[in-house]
Amino acid sequence: MAKNGKAGDGHRNGAVRERSQVQNPKTGLYVKRDANTGKFMDNKTTGGKFKGVREE
Repeated sequence: MAKNGKAGDGHRNGAVRERSQVQNPKTGLYVKRDANTGKFMDNKTTGGKFKGVREE
């Protein structure tokens, strides 16, 4: 997992490992996916991308 820096600085140090994100074509929102199993984990509800998660 990525490590967070000081509280409130607004960014992560490094990338979140073993996870990726892909944009849902119907809703336009991003979905987080586990790279090992391929299962979808979480859906972004506010729009935009997940912080520190690579894209497919």
